Amino acid sequence: MYLPFYIARRYLFSRKKHNAINIISGISVCGVALATLSLVCTLSVMNGFQDMVADLFTSFDPQLKITAREGKTFDGRDERVQALRTWSEIAVFTEALEEQAMVEYKDRQVMAVIKGVEDNFEDLTEIDSILRGSGKFMLHDEVVDYGVMGIELVPMLGTGIQFVDPLSIYAPKRNAKVNMANPGASFNREYLFSPGCVFVVNQQKYDSQYILTSIDFARRIFDYSTEVSSIELKLAPDANLSAVKKKIADLLGEDFLVQDRYEQQADIFRIMEIEKLISYLFLTFILMIACFNVIGSLSMLIIDKKEDVTTLRKLGASDKLVSRIFLLEGWMISFFGAISGIVLGLALCLAQQEFGFLTLNVSGGIYLVDAYPVSVHFGDILFVFITVMIMGLLSVWYPVRYLGRRLLR
Repeated sequence: MYLPFYIARRYLFSRKKHNAINIISGISVCGVALATLSLVCTLSVMNGFQDMVADLFTSFDPQLKITAREGKTFDGRDERVQALRTWSEIAVFTEALEEQAMVEYKDRQVMAVIKGVEDNFEDLTEIDSILRGSGKFMLHDEVVDYGVMGIELVPMLGTGIQFVDPLSIYAPKRNAKVNMANPGASFNREYLFSPGCVFVVNQQKYDSQYILTSIDFARRIFDYSTEVSSIELKLAPDANLSAVKKKIADLLGEDFLVQDRYEQQADIFRIMEIEKLISYLFLTFILMIACFNVIGSLSMLIIDKKEDVTTLRKLGASDKLVSRIFLLEGWMISFFGAISGIVLGLALCLAQQEFGFLTLNVSGGIYLVDAYPVSVHFGDILFVFITVMIMGLLSVWYPVRYLGRRLLR
């Protein structure tokens, strides 16, 4: 067995001449363990919130979205785009056209985004899971077009979930000059009826702005023929998202942008990643302080083992070997603290997932979930372990060399 490691292990677990050294060593392990536990739990909670937000967007955003790199629209009949319909990796292919328009209901007006989609939009997303009301998801029938609004548009327009009078939709005519004598003649006007339901994404971007309807209605009111603002795709269950995304990008070339769900909501997820990074940095600073507590334990151990060191030197041990013994001693304290903290942190995370004992309803507020969401990622656990071990090594390396020269001279 490696001699410095063998001696360091004996020093760590054997009784010392002064019982206080054992107590201080135990406190050092507990300090590192608590800091590690905090890192594991905090990162897991941040992951939980991120996964929760991703699930909300899953009900509305497609797996892959193709848009023009320049401009708002492109020709949906492009041969490269239409070739995707035949791919076995793509389960659902739908065209979408969205643009802003003025929506009027009785004496109220708001600006909203009219998003026209094909009839297979239900297959593309989990829209049924976010519908509220007694009706069902409908875009059109033989007579009229329907508009499924975001929940926050209901009080803004004063419609109620199921309204009798239709919504009046106004959009300026493309490539037409404004008629100053009769400004109303410069706008297209169409009507959307209520299907008896609204959608709730729990994201203001959608709930307060979007109205879903048929793509034929959108093309009619915005004066388009075959143009689309995006192509939205759902992949087959066995398809690899990254591989299919790269394959599509290679086919379409530089004129198009292919985005997954995270890239479609890049701003939101970037903010969450920054919050996670800041939390990690703050807790790492606390971990660094806990690791420096190991120095006190090591200094007392070095004093306690002066006679042993003298014996080792008489037997031929070099200063480097002696320093390595106490360096490994400090690193082992960090190691056992890291293992203990990770195990306890995982236990707390699993308990929170199972029982949800840390709740969010502390002030009578309304939240999407009752308890803090938790999602444990193996990569985060490995990263925490590596962080603790590096911090433990850095915190004891110089002090051990310095104390070894001063106290064992």
